[in-house]
Amino acid sequence: MDFNIAVLAGDGIGPEVVDQALKVLNAVSQKFGHTFNYTHAPVGATAIDQTGDPYPPETHEVCMKSDAVMFGAIGDPKYDNDPKATVRPEQGLLRMRKQLGLFSNIRPISPFKSLIHRSPLRQDLVDGADFVVIRELTGGIYFGQKGRSEDRTGAFDTLYYTKPEIQRIVALGFDYARKRRKKLTVVDKANVLASSRLWRETVQEMAPDYPDVELEFLFVDNAAMRIIQWPKDFDVMVTGNMFGDILSDEASVITGSLGLLPSASVGTHTGVFEPVHGSYPQAAGKNIANPLGTVLSAALLLELGLDLVEEAKAVRAAVDASLEAGMVTEDIAEGGKAHSTSEVGDWLAKAILKTA
Repeated sequence: MDFNIAVLAGDGIGPEVVDQALKVLNAVSQKFGHTFNYTHAPVGATAIDQTGDPYPPETHEVCMKSDAVMFGAIGDPKYDNDPKATVRPEQGLLRMRKQLGLFSNIRPISPFKSLIHRSPLRQDLVDGADFVVIRELTGGIYFGQKGRSEDRTGAFDTLYYTKPEIQRIVALGFDYARKRRKKLTVVDKANVLASSRLWRETVQEMAPDYPDVELEFLFVDNAAMRIIQWPKDFDVMVTGNMFGDILSDEASVITGSLGLLPSASVGTHTGVFEPVHGSYPQAAGKNIANPLGTVLSAALLLELGLDLVEEAKAVRAAVDASLEAGMVTEDIAEGGKAHSTSEVGDWLAKAILKTA
């Protein structure tokens, strides 16, 4: 089968790790008889430097014409360290999500057996943890009205949600729970925030349509504590944009390495698949960045974006094998030789081609 894939490598280590994901996708295409047509387009600081816009119209057009988007990372110190910058790389990411209708970010949290000892939590707490954080992605405080007072000494950000926005993300959460262990945790701050009370009311109205799913509500502070205390207690977690941003980053740390975690952003139009980590500009160009989060995002691209389930399994099996064999970058290497970003990518591609 033929598929069109937009490649938005972005900034920092983005191009390096995306290159390894493309090696893996090329191995999949050869192994399973597919054709992946890649179209590269700028985003983030790279796009600002080229066009003045962090998400140019031409990049959006490429995304809309593609079956899936392989995304790297955005961010650059010259913008991160300048709070007065009026055009920022993150604006491109938010606009991309909005224009593509990517209302849901899906982050699977599951430690690798060979790396459990690297988790900051005790092994008995994290071994067997397996849950999914589903974050609403196009509403809430990140997209609400914002501004500064006339004298510039005050500022505001509006947290706003509508019932339809809540319904569509919660329905996705219920559906995911039905495919897994049939437990859904909804995280809010309903004791303080009116928007959270709307979330809770809406979920309670929807719950009778999913009688087979166990439903619980947690305040966000309680959820943050329970992720550390009892991570195995969660199955599917759904929450708003800001809470989901924070909690999914917290959850990612318990696996032992942020560099191994993928994510998928899906919704109305083309899905975007990217690693959880940022652009890590300190490592850019050094060929030392961990590409596994991006490679596993490519597996999500295959599974959720292109409906190629067996191909996705082959990628995940290759990643498991690389961890077992010690074919890893310096951030997770132990007692042996650390390998370069490109060496890991080459090894993964060969491993996929060797599988029966």
